[in-house]
Amino acid sequence: MDNTSQQKIVDEAREFADREIRPFAAQFEANEAVPRELIDKMAQRGYLAATFPAEYDGLGLDPIYYGLLTEEIGKADASTRGLLTVHTSLAGEALARWGNKEQKEKWLRPMAQGKKLACFALTEPEVGTDAKNVKTSYRKEGNKYIINGAKKWITFGNIADLFLTVTTGEKGITAFIIEREMPGVKTTPIKGLLAGKASHIAEIQFENVEVPAENIVGKEGSGFTYIVNTALDHGRYSIAWAGIAIAQEALEAMITYSRQRSQFGKKLHTHQLIQGIIGDAVTKVHAGRALCLRAGQLRKNNDSNAVIETTIAKYFTSKIAMEVAVDAVQVHGGNGCYNKYPVERLFREAKILEIIEGTSQVQQEIISSYGLRAYFKPPAKK
Repeated sequence: MDNTSQQKIVDEAREFADREIRPFAAQFEANEAVPRELIDKMAQRGYLAATFPAEYDGLGLDPIYYGLLTEEIGKADASTRGLLTVHTSLAGEALARWGNKEQKEKWLRPMAQGKKLACFALTEPEVGTDAKNVKTSYRKEGNKYIINGAKKWITFGNIADLFLTVTTGEKGITAFIIEREMPGVKTTPIKGLLAGKASHIAEIQFENVEVPAENIVGKEGSGFTYIVNTALDHGRYSIAWAGIAIAQEALEAMITYSRQRSQFGKKLHTHQLIQGIIGDAVTKVHAGRALCLRAGQLRKNNDSNAVIETTIAKYFTSKIAMEVAVDAVQVHGGNGCYNKYPVERLFREAKILEIIEGTSQVQQEIISSYGLRAYFKPPAKK
């Protein structure tokens, strides 16, 4: 697909978000649910399969335009954008990369059409970023596998039909597609969250769930090296753009408010200190978007540096999303603490980005390790 066609999809997504998502974002949060009707509309437009190949009813967007689409949806509502992150990026792209032909035929097309929603079941009650030490177990009995364990904080887990589930067993970390209708699967919604309230976040219990061998994604024992790393890489790319989405939305809210609100007989934006806040915010958003675009171009080119550049982008945009959202609240003053203004929600949603898909501290370690290798200059030989 040429760039003009891809840009048209992004432009249409902006109009869709303005009409179908942004006006109702606060309502979604109050109801603690992204409505099924909206999910169906997104599926009809192909957004749930934005990166899937056309042969599986996907739009076939390249990484750059998928990022731009993610930004448009994420600006309107972070919870709705979360569906793209887990269904399309984490589960969908991992399945598209490592699933066999039969698995793709069975699941990718229904996922594209919204008939099957997918999520990524990695995190557990006692295991977060430490993916190599998951406790959810599998054992082989005949030609089936028995799954036992629990997953927690699973975005869209409460309504997903398919769980790309990371387990451990005799041969090591293995990923299975577990289907909701399988006996022994139970989901419980998690309430009382700081943010992501509409994201159908759940705890999942697997009690002696029988899964056929054909539901293994990749090879038994290869789940961490291939499936987990692939899924998290795609997830981090999506979250990098999610950071830009929140930062951009907060910036626009900040500037609009500052041009309309007066203090001391002057519009807020005419005060020098407010101008300083706005100037810094604009710079951060532009810098973050440049990092995302670079990561997207490298991913499009299948460049070996794409993974580390994606990590850098995710780390940076999650930080600046928080910083810009905090400043947007500050510019709004008391109104910034009131849920009738969007910056209150943006502030809470921004914090989540510093935690999901690898905490900022983990990203710092990864980036530091890369820097220590890439930028070491050994002393010149005498």
